[in-house]
Amino acid sequence: MTAQFRCRSCDGVEFYPVVSLGDTPLANALLGADDLLSAEDRFPLVVVGCRGCSLVQITETVPPERLFRHYAYFSSFSDTMLDHASRLVSSLVAERSLGAGSLAMEVASNDGYLLQQYLSRGVPVLGIEPAQNIAAVARDRGIDTITEFFGAATAASLAAGGRFADVLHAHNVLAHVPDLRGFVEGVRLVLAPAGIAVIEVPYVKELLDRCEFDTIYHEHLSYFSLTALDRLWRAGGLRIVNVERVAIHGGSLRLFIEHDRGQAPSPAVAALLAEEEGWGVREAATYAQFGERVAALGRELTATLRRLKDEGARIAAYGAAAKGSTLLNVFGLDGSLIDFVVDRSPHKQGRYMPGVHLPIYPPAHLLATQPEYVLLLSWNVADEVLTQQAEYRGRGGHFIVPVPTVRIV
Repeated sequence: MTAQFRCRSCDGVEFYPVVSLGDTPLANALLGADDLLSAEDRFPLVVVGCRGCSLVQITETVPPERLFRHYAYFSSFSDTMLDHASRLVSSLVAERSLGAGSLAMEVASNDGYLLQQYLSRGVPVLGIEPAQNIAAVARDRGIDTITEFFGAATAASLAAGGRFADVLHAHNVLAHVPDLRGFVEGVRLVLAPAGIAVIEVPYVKELLDRCEFDTIYHEHLSYFSLTALDRLWRAGGLRIVNVERVAIHGGSLRLFIEHDRGQAPSPAVAALLAEEEGWGVREAATYAQFGERVAALGRELTATLRRLKDEGARIAAYGAAAKGSTLLNVFGLDGSLIDFVVDRSPHKQGRYMPGVHLPIYPPAHLLATQPEYVLLLSWNVADEVLTQQAEYRGRGGHFIVPVPTVRIV
């Protein structure tokens, strides 16, 4: 880590180590056939914790323009995400009496998977999505979308045009933001006086407890506790008024944020802050053994795959998502152990996984080839995938779930 690295939240310069995963390619940089003979850029994947504010973060910042202007992840291909969005929007529309005179805004709105839920309920929407290819899909669905990175400048422009959010969503984007304080200022500028921001972030406690190391990749700059988040939003003139723990993405926090009027936090906020103090959110010792646990998981998974391969089994993988790229590259799981990957998204099919160069096919390829085992890279939607693949399983196929421990189902 260079002397110039500073905490993205508090600007601190003192850190404790969490884990080093080596040099890896960009997790969503899927390859075409013409790319296979070219060298891939690799970047250090080193995680540290800030002694000043307890924010866990990686030390490398890849320019957002390189990561997000053209993006391979489309939220609408996950039934779990669609159901998650529908239930949340239904409750917010009812609780806050949102209607034709309201505005629902989403930062990193992807293909409109969430905002379409508001639109179908008669609530005007605005998406802010930097990926040009994904924003075009959202517009085709009737979702008003601007193609920008969100921050203070974008928010000031929207506010100057009189566009204020009665509800502002930012799901699984805060971890992608290099300028956290600028993002918070943007929310403050564009949030209506009585508006509410709904922010979802993967929870660092789940990462630690469940050894979810594969959620670490270069797009995810930060890994949040409520303790770190509370300090960040308070410093920007906003307040977390409530928090919920939700199961999405392997365990996340859902924050409800308002303008700071000196209001008391909900009992849920106070309880979780106290719970984090109890498990040592600020202490280096809490994170000290994480790296060895990751290494032990790698040894167990590799030995399992090697044993099955030695017995003559064919092994595929399911889910060409970023977490799958991290797991494959960190553990060195290439074509010597795994034959191919399948994924529901046609935007990924016909391409190759970064680093390990495994080809990506549609899920129907599992039935066409019937490998004995499938490594479930997208373990965060295991129930959805196992249900979808009932025919493959009925024919005798098995899934290997790698996180938090290796198990075969």
